[in-house]
Amino acid sequence: MAVGIAVLATNAVAAAWGAIGWLRQNPRAALTFWPLLRLAQATVVVQAVVGLLLLARGASAPDGLHVIYGIVPLFVSLISEGMRAGVAQRELEGVEDVDALDRPQQIALARKVALGEMGVMTVGALLILTLALRAYQTGG
Repeated sequence: MAVGIAVLATNAVAAAWGAIGWLRQNPRAALTFWPLLRLAQATVVVQAVVGLLLLARGASAPDGLHVIYGIVPLFVSLISEGMRAGVAQRELEGVEDVDALDRPQQIALARKVALGEMGVMTVGALLILTLALRAYQTGG
């Protein structure tokens, strides 16, 4: 139960921080967002491992959906990471040489990448939060 609450709390905080930073178009919010997100992702891994160990030990799941809601966040996290990598690639597509850009152009490009990555990972954290809430509801 404690690990499940940690998943809910850490993903809620990371998603809220990321959403506020993204909506305000503040790339400096990423300095706090990334450690919060990594903590949230770590709680998801711990929760999935604990859940699988309980199942392997013979504990009965409250509901088949509960198990799905417990494992899918791992996949959401991995897919979000893949999409995050695509953000930088998409922003750099038309740029031949980043070093050839003048300083303000480099800063604008870095800002776009940082905000895009934060936006994608915020959506992932929101999805994980939603799945964790559903797991909590099906867990009784």
